[in-house]
Amino acid sequence: MKRQLKLWDAVMLVMGSMIGSGIFIVSSDMMRNLGSGYWLIAVWIITGIMTVAAAISYGELSSMFPKAGGQYTYITEIFGKKLGFLYGWGMFTVIQTGTIAAVAVAFGKYTAYLIPWLNDAAPIFQSGDFKITWIQILGIAVILLLTYINTQGVKSGKILQNLFTASKIIALLGLIFLGFILVKDSFWNENMSFGWDSFQNFGKDIDGKKVSDSWSSISGATLLGGIAAAMVGSVFSSVAWENVTFVSGEIENPQKNVVKSMVFGTIIVMALYLLVNFVYLNALDRDSIAFAANDRVAVAASEKMFGGVGTIIMAVLVMVSTFGCVNGIVLAGARVFQTMAKDGLFLKSAIENNKNGVPEKSLWMQGIWACLLALSGQYGNLLDMISFVIVLFYMITVFGVIYLRYKKPDLHRSYKTWLYPVTPIVYLFIGISFCVLLIIYKPQYTWPGFLLVLVGLPVYYFINRKNKAD
Repeated sequence: MKRQLKLWDAVMLVMGSMIGSGIFIVSSDMMRNLGSGYWLIAVWIITGIMTVAAAISYGELSSMFPKAGGQYTYITEIFGKKLGFLYGWGMFTVIQTGTIAAVAVAFGKYTAYLIPWLNDAAPIFQSGDFKITWIQILGIAVILLLTYINTQGVKSGKILQNLFTASKIIALLGLIFLGFILVKDSFWNENMSFGWDSFQNFGKDIDGKKVSDSWSSISGATLLGGIAAAMVGSVFSSVAWENVTFVSGEIENPQKNVVKSMVFGTIIVMALYLLVNFVYLNALDRDSIAFAANDRVAVAASEKMFGGVGTIIMAVLVMVSTFGCVNGIVLAGARVFQTMAKDGLFLKSAIENNKNGVPEKSLWMQGIWACLLALSGQYGNLLDMISFVIVLFYMITVFGVIYLRYKKPDLHRSYKTWLYPVTPIVYLFIGISFCVLLIIYKPQYTWPGFLLVLVGLPVYYFINRKNKAD
């Protein structure tokens, strides 16, 4: 593959893939679980430390294996094809494609703010709880459009990515700045007065209605469960930075630029996320954050700042954000499936590059499956269940840094993990704590996603047997 992506392009890919719809929504559910401005900020800081520590650790592996496939390649090289396939299986079935579907449909939902007809129109098809809406169709159209654009070459995809990522970063900076200038009645002191020992009994808000007298102080196991549940949202909003490793084969000087892009990109995005939450805490009281309509806390904050036009401003910002996010994930993901195909673990037709030097068939396979997930409407539940597995694979990969230092200390490393072994150990400690808390207190977020990945085992043995027979 031609190395057409420079450091700037790689940083834009990291940031654009991370910033989707999550930061505009998840803080509402996080506040319901935590009930404290202090803890809301603390959980975002913990997630930020976790994310940057992983990016720094991945840098060492990217310098050792500077080729397309990224995390799939790292896991396969360190732990073998079986575990690498299970990661790739999870990527194709839901992690990558489900994220594409979810963010594309989020684009459609926010477009409905500008075109109310999309919300008001009767479903195109409905049978029981299953229905197909125009919002889903718009999401599918976005997936197909961006898949097509990316088949026209890396240059087309990177121009679009840089444009939309730069636009949403500027818009976020504007939102952060104006969030402290235009808000007349600040709720900052009030929100921060709910200290470290103030939490909501989050089991009482299942219907999503505002229940002002439901806040109560809790501690111990309930607190730990609340932190774990809250981190599902912050972690989901902070993943996909590793997408840049999938296109290592197309980045100039990947031994240096991949790690730089991951570290710079994750630090900037996590700082932006933290500042956006400062805006929420400044513009809205605790109940307005926790019980924002449809969890759209960013819309509620924007209305406070800009009045009635705030809804339109935020809708446009989220549309720009989600469009750019889908493009970054589409661009990167297909390279993993192409690399798997070269290893005999995916459809052989995914290997070929088209005349524009990109894996067109791999792009369309990814795009079509993402469209089917968007049509099914089940991607949201799948993504909730898969957060546990995403972190699990992150931990496996980060552990690979320590494992290789012990097993193969003489391997050439043009970059070594900063503050090794503290950095990977910090990530593993936070990751293990997160996963254990979910297993104990929120098992519904764990076993379904884990089972989905394990389904890949018989698929792997079938493919392996077929390859041997050939």
